Amino acid sequence: MMRSLFTAVTGLRNHQVKMDVIGNNIANVNTTAYKSGRVRFQDILSQNIRGASAPQLGRGGINPAQVGLGMSIAGIDTIHTQGSLQNTGRATDLAIQGNGFFVVSDGINLLFTRDGAFSLGADGDLVNAGNGYKPLGWPADEFGNINTNAPLGPVNIPIGERVTTRATENLLFSANLNANAEAGEEHTVEVLVYDSQGRVHMVEITFTKLAAVNQWDYEVGDIQLPGDPPPAPIPATTNTGTLVFDNFGNFDADHLSTSVQAFGFNLSALGAENLEITPHFNNMSQVVGLSNALVRYQDGFPVGELESFTIGKSGVISGIYTNGLVRELGQMAVAGFPNPEGLMKAAANMYQISSNSGQPRIGGAGLEGRGIIETATLEMSNVDLSYEFTEMITTSRAFQANSRVITSSDDLLQEVVNLKR
Repeated sequence: MMRSLFTAVTGLRNHQVKMDVIGNNIANVNTTAYKSGRVRFQDILSQNIRGASAPQLGRGGINPAQVGLGMSIAGIDTIHTQGSLQNTGRATDLAIQGNGFFVVSDGINLLFTRDGAFSLGADGDLVNAGNGYKPLGWPADEFGNINTNAPLGPVNIPIGERVTTRATENLLFSANLNANAEAGEEHTVEVLVYDSQGRVHMVEITFTKLAAVNQWDYEVGDIQLPGDPPPAPIPATTNTGTLVFDNFGNFDADHLSTSVQAFGFNLSALGAENLEITPHFNNMSQVVGLSNALVRYQDGFPVGELESFTIGKSGVISGIYTNGLVRELGQMAVAGFPNPEGLMKAAANMYQISSNSGQPRIGGAGLEGRGIIETATLEMSNVDLSYEFTEMITTSRAFQANSRVITSSDDLLQEVVNLKR
């Protein structure tokens, strides 16, 4: 039987596989974050007709004579080039620009995907609503700290959840005290502070110019409680201190006469935790001009609800509350692989680890070669239709050519059969 028949059969069979891959690429041209496939061919065993010989005794060498026996598939590669990014306007739509995969789970299996079309589920967890897989990350603790060395878990964004109020712990003063003020002249600052139950209190802090050069005393007033008649006010603990400024009008924290201490209030009568507040005067000055010292910032908050959120390029999710508080809720995990082309496709835009992909390096986005996260954006398929149509034409022609080899070989065999006539 003629070798060309079987050689052509390998061409037919494997070009059909290539056409299958092309068809799958075209079918997924609009699939989110789809990565196109590519077929590579290789020749197979060649039959030796004559071996090679080296030059000798003045004669030149002779090349080997071999007849190939067809072709086979060398590999079907997944091309992990970046797809175009498309803005969607949805805060939960995420795309990775660069290398990496979102880490997702169905509660049992750990898989990886570039498809960041997530939504908020009924339990507040981010979820791919198409298949129910949840992206994983690290939740923040009650103070907004994120530990990326902790175990992975679902990413929860509890919209509408009440947040525990934050008691005031720091007061940041700024602006000026008049250097021309007379001894005994006062300047009063009023500030609102919050206790552990979200209750707001008005506190007066009075600065008094001393006879000593560049020195002011401050005194913290009592907290006045509502009522008719009003109950006794609550005095501050360690309610006085002394500020010293240098010859340039800057606050001199290292001066021996400077005495700044934390002050507080015993709020047990209100059922709240005691307040402990540290004043900071580094941004204050004493130059000639109006005394306009004020509290620029205090870190307490009343009770508020989570109303919205943002996701940064590193995958950190920041919650925005109705009371003005902005606190980190967690961080999305991103996985990188030594050989992403070694991953196995697992349907639904998912990939799973194989023996040749290497183990995932899971961490924050933008680190260790992992790409950054783009919010309100999805990655499009990286299928190039013009390339696929060109490949389809060349594959079709190759399939036809191989079929012609079979018909031509059949004609030759027919002639051999006819020799007997």
